[in-house]
Amino acid sequence: MSTMPQTLPKEKRLSFWTKLVYGTGDWSGSSYGTLRQIFYAIFLTDVVGLEPRLASVAALLGIIWDAVNDPLVGILTDRVRTRWGRRRPFLLIFAVPYGLSFILLWWAPPWHSQIALAITVSLAFMLSDTFETLCGVPFSALLPELTPDYDERTTLTSFRIFFNLLASLVTAVAAPMIVDAVLGAGFSQQQGYLLVAALFGGLAAIPYLLIFAVVREKYVSSESKAEPDIPFRETVRTAWGNIPFRFATAIYMLNWITFDLVALCLPFYLLYWIARGNLLFSVMLLGISLPLESAVFAILLITAVVALPFWLWLSHHLSKRSAYIIGMVFWAGVQLAIFSVRPGQIPLVLWMAFLAGLSVSAAHVLPDAIFPDVIEWDELRTGRRQEGIYYGVKNFVRKFTGALAIFIALQVLGWFGYQTPPETATTFTQSPLTLTAIRVLIGPFGALLLFSAVAAAWFYPLSRERHARIRSLLARRRDKEAAGD
Repeated sequence: MSTMPQTLPKEKRLSFWTKLVYGTGDWSGSSYGTLRQIFYAIFLTDVVGLEPRLASVAALLGIIWDAVNDPLVGILTDRVRTRWGRRRPFLLIFAVPYGLSFILLWWAPPWHSQIALAITVSLAFMLSDTFETLCGVPFSALLPELTPDYDERTTLTSFRIFFNLLASLVTAVAAPMIVDAVLGAGFSQQQGYLLVAALFGGLAAIPYLLIFAVVREKYVSSESKAEPDIPFRETVRTAWGNIPFRFATAIYMLNWITFDLVALCLPFYLLYWIARGNLLFSVMLLGISLPLESAVFAILLITAVVALPFWLWLSHHLSKRSAYIIGMVFWAGVQLAIFSVRPGQIPLVLWMAFLAGLSVSAAHVLPDAIFPDVIEWDELRTGRRQEGIYYGVKNFVRKFTGALAIFIALQVLGWFGYQTPPETATTFTQSPLTLTAIRVLIGPFGALLLFSAVAAAWFYPLSRERHARIRSLLARRRDKEAAGD
């Protein structure tokens, strides 16, 4: 029997301002993530002075702590009961420490020992990541509580992704310009990175404080009674038994490891392959001279922002899953084509950035729109809403993909003979073997990951109709519980 999708009455829909303010929270996470995705690898090798393979290990060690703190914070936010709700108090308490932690992450210790540097970097990474978790998990877990509607969740996610892409654009373009300006003023590269960290760290704290002040946790299934505390092991076992959650997690992981790996490798690809090792290569974009990397990221991310309404429209008319599959197949084709681009073909590279931006938009909005629907499936099975544990795992997966991308890229570069250019060099070439490794990482390997994400999406079991059926069954259960009271 087919179930028609349920639509919320107009009075129960979220206001534009609630969606807008909630969406700003992605500025905070995106500015943190973009700085780490694009610049952290080269910061560790060229500013901190770590050998590439050791730098990759230092970054990956933080994931061990990630594996503990994300689900624990998720469970904690599920169990907290305050007059402000379960999630919002975390944003009030930890927003400012989170912003300050940016500076710690981008501090180059003055040690000479490689081991001492690696240990310090790992500890700084772990502490900064802890504050990110204490804000990121409750912020994400708010989404399914704000609205139960299938399509409104996609709309709410699109507000988030607008600010996500806007922060990515501003950070990717402005950060290298700020560092260059500091260098031109006679200061060090380290001081440039610290200025970037202080600026974007301060801006990252503001949205979380706004969300605390404006947004309310409206949709909670058991508002009148506290849910019982469930042992951690049983909670994790229950989450793993959620089949849609497994597929949604696989989609999310494969999606973001691709984006992170491409973002991290793109500067190496553009500098050493397209620009033939010219460290000062620039292009004119709308009458402005920009480094080639800044121009490519600007085109890619502006296109992604502009394309957001299209993917929102397509997901409403087809489904989130179908729209995502279309977007990722297209992106995989672009990544395969990138492998064939020859050195010096600047106009073609800029067109490729535009085409990739169309699909990067889908990669940002649709996995996040798919994920909340697994919460109702879990509630139907268990009788509990456990957004915290699910979004704790989701937050861990997001950070894991970033660290894993750094690990893979730096390990491969180390294995295939990557050489760091001297500080005074204006041109520097890598070996043909190193160049081939960079091209394979950003091209065929990226396409392989995307096709794997398509396969996971193909078998994702929650359609629009099934989700509507789940909501209908939950509504009947609540009506019976209310009648029993």
